Amino acid sequence: FSGPPFTHQQMPRKMVYYGQTSCEQDTERYLDVVKCVFSSYKKEMPLIINTMGWVKGEGLLLLIDIIRLLSPSHIVQMDVYDWKAMAPLTPEYVHLTPGLYTKGKQQGKCQQMGTSGAEHWKPAEGEGDASVPDYKLLYVHPEFPRAGVAGEARVHSGILRDMSILGYLGQLQSPDIGAVLPLHSLVPYQVPFNAVALRVIHTDVAPTNIMYAVNASWVGLCRIPDEIRCQTDGPVLLTQTPVCDCLGFGIVRGVEMEKKLYHVLTPVPPESLRLVNCLLLGNVAIPNCVLVGQQAVEGEIPYVTSDYNYSI
Repeated sequence: FSGPPFTHQQMPRKMVYYGQTSCEQDTERYLDVVKCVFSSYKKEMPLIINTMGWVKGEGLLLLIDIIRLLSPSHIVQMDVYDWKAMAPLTPEYVHLTPGLYTKGKQQGKCQQMGTSGAEHWKPAEGEGDASVPDYKLLYVHPEFPRAGVAGEARVHSGILRDMSILGYLGQLQSPDIGAVLPLHSLVPYQVPFNAVALRVIHTDVAPTNIMYAVNASWVGLCRIPDEIRCQTDGPVLLTQTPVCDCLGFGIVRGVEMEKKLYHVLTPVPPESLRLVNCLLLGNVAIPNCVLVGQQAVEGEIPYVTSDYNYSI
């Protein structure tokens, strides 16, 4: 494919919704997600793993964990111009250096994990502390200034993320060339409260406020293995964030408290929606232009303000 990723989006074979743009708040769940996704790799074709740009402090330690756990055949390391960001990730370096949850050779022969789901991880078959990892390091040192400047990368990634969301929502539009319909002109799905479980990933929300959080939010449409059992009309609230299959995304464009229904806009096909039994709300926002650019709306738009007090 040519062009930026948002122009040719594909449905992945395996997808888990992490729900945050950075994994600093919950590195243990990040590792669990990596393991879950990687478990679907059947090795029938080469796999390219695009790691994060977080390579300072705990980010570097987490990268070492990932290298140990995924056992790559090659590592391409791109340095930053005129600044020694990190040591070359040679097999010997990774072998000796402790990660965030795994121990290096110097710390003993047993790899010991943290206290979450990551504690059950074991070295891949044929891998262990007794031998140095077997991969080839390809080291790239750029010769042009400002390569890898962190501040600019953050801005660009935010723009690309918004473009990806807009490209995904574009699937809701008619294929016919014409005016783009605003979201309030599209017919949503009605989902009963007791048909899906709810979980806010990135922060604690009191049950009494959960509907305020979910309304007008971007959600991952997921499938948990447990059957939804609710004696009442709902809502069904999960106490822990599951690591489960994500089948796509949607916007909760309304909550109907009287009829106990979520109104969800999504391009996910009906045959996949039948499998969805969990809505995960993360710290990923709907692009501002979707909300402020709505046409034919009289008066104030809910959840949108231009008179914002930054001291709140």
